[in-house]
Amino acid sequence: MSSEKLDTEVRQDQITQAALNLIASHGFRELSMVKIARKVGIVPSAIYRHFKNKEEVLDAALDQIQERLHDNVGIVCNETSEPLDRLKRLLIYHVKLIRESQGILRIVLSEDIYDGHSERRIKVYNIIKGYLDKIDKIVSQGQQEGKIRQDRDAATISLMFLSIIQQAAILWHISNGKFDVTRHAEKAWRIFNEYLEMK
Repeated sequence: MSSEKLDTEVRQDQITQAALNLIASHGFRELSMVKIARKVGIVPSAIYRHFKNKEEVLDAALDQIQERLHDNVGIVCNETSEPLDRLKRLLIYHVKLIRESQGILRIVLSEDIYDGHSERRIKVYNIIKGYLDKIDKIVSQGQQEGKIRQDRDAATISLMFLSIIQQAAILWHISNGKFDVTRHAEKAWRIFNEYLEMK
């Protein structure tokens, strides 16, 4: 890979991360190319070498979110072959991702980013659905190996798993970090694990 291409990818990542950080702190309506440029430390015109407009930046941010979610699944699958351990580790990584990037929650929950962009709503749905499908595969594997109860529907388990994180993350977000999402995840996992374990 050429150094020019690498520099381009690094700059694009910096721009999309800056956009996510700005959305986290000020919301989508306050997002602008000027503010993104200031956050990255470049002149606004430099952004247009990488993105045509704010909408393209936002779509790239969604791509980055999808990549991080899928990367986390790949990481836990490389770290351990035990399905329940994979789920526990994925929970930890997901909480870490949310804590490090509050903009994710604002994007998923904000109606502003979907206004006039039905295709973006579909894109966010597909990102979440794709993540759930990967969790579903971990659960199904555990059921096939006799390590997760087979009388539980894998797709429902996957949605319940995501709900452990999402509802707590919303409370953490609206309380400005006062709600301890990490502690909640640890306690919720113990209950969830009991629900899945073979008796």
